[in-house]
Amino acid sequence: MKRIYILVSILVFSTLFAFGQQIRKAEKGIFLLKNATLHTISSGVYKGDILLKDGIIAEIGTLIRNVQNATTIDCTGKHIYPGFIDSGSRLGLVEIDAVSVTNDFNELGDFVPHMKALTAVNPNAVAIPVTRVNGVTTVFAKPDGGTFPGTGALIDLFGYSPEQMSSGSERVIMRYPSTGKRGRWDRRSEEDVKKDAEKALKNINDVWESAVQYMKIDSVSREEKQIWMTNNPQMASMLPIVKGEQPLFIEVNAKNDIESALEWVDSKKMKAVFTGVAEGWRVADKLAKANISVITGPVLSTPRRDNDRYDAAYTNPSKMAKAGVKVALRTDNAENTRNLPFNAAFAAAYGLGIENALRAITLTPAEIFGVADKYGSLEKGKVANLFVADGDPFETKTKIEKLFIRGWSIPLESRQTLLYDEFLERTPGLK
Repeated sequence: MKRIYILVSILVFSTLFAFGQQIRKAEKGIFLLKNATLHTISSGVYKGDILLKDGIIAEIGTLIRNVQNATTIDCTGKHIYPGFIDSGSRLGLVEIDAVSVTNDFNELGDFVPHMKALTAVNPNAVAIPVTRVNGVTTVFAKPDGGTFPGTGALIDLFGYSPEQMSSGSERVIMRYPSTGKRGRWDRRSEEDVKKDAEKALKNINDVWESAVQYMKIDSVSREEKQIWMTNNPQMASMLPIVKGEQPLFIEVNAKNDIESALEWVDSKKMKAVFTGVAEGWRVADKLAKANISVITGPVLSTPRRDNDRYDAAYTNPSKMAKAGVKVALRTDNAENTRNLPFNAAFAAAYGLGIENALRAITLTPAEIFGVADKYGSLEKGKVANLFVADGDPFETKTKIEKLFIRGWSIPLESRQTLLYDEFLERTPGLK
């Protein structure tokens, strides 16, 4: 039975490979995009030109003269946006959800912060080209599983290896212990729920204390220039967090859990970013007061409670933003990471506004991940991740006409486009 299962998986992969990969190669060169409406995010919207050279935006402004050896592209009537950033996805870590052997986002163990998602990313994942054609150029590929499931990586959706795709930002993830029941199926008594929550909280406190002690020993050994022989990758991965050099990404969703997590973060005097935050709207003022940045989503979701309004998930980002919380968006998906623009569109329509929604999938995540000097807006010197569209990318009718990642012109091909072309011109066809 197991052999049959593996054989089926191989056949599925073979079929996906045949139909899923692009045929045309990406093109490297100097590109001059003329006469477009530039949505810079950082400096407003205006008509202008962009010069892409050596993987960056070499020039941006009005009336850039023709450049030697540049391919000039007339963008009259078109719009140019910075590439969208999904701040939480399993893209590249999952091929087919229903086939476990194609999933590589969940490691064994409750405390494995040293397990890097970057090493598991599949650059040839079929869903990557599907995602790119919607203007998504960068995603935070994140692990899932135990309390400390690993370290997620910000990656560009182009490259032959995970190392080539890396955007240079990695973050340790922690799932905050739930202080309530996990769902309708949870039959634990209130007393058992309380005991389990206390045990889980003690566990993360013990981990934190161990990490603090590890930092002290490491600091002393460095000051005294002693060679400290150790083999503790788990604690080593926690060092930047304990030292305050990086924030800990804390997955937390329910109102009571968010409040508990706020107290925990304050008690540790640590930097943190809250992810998920499905009920952030219930405690938006507290999040703002604590100056906690938030990555929330998916926006295209159903209410968590029976008595919630139908639009609870849609309005969650805007309610937090209006309270003063810095908000970025995610899909928390794999194959449907392509729907990031439409998650942002719903957030825009339900109070966030188009300008803020655009920022929530461009410059704000770049700031949260510490790469705003390279990503998130159309500015001279930044990485040339951008796309040309014939309209508003939040509208499903809009077509992405040109896509650039690190200055490479990426073919707008995917499994869907290839299948469409194949069956549009069927051979031998139907009589």
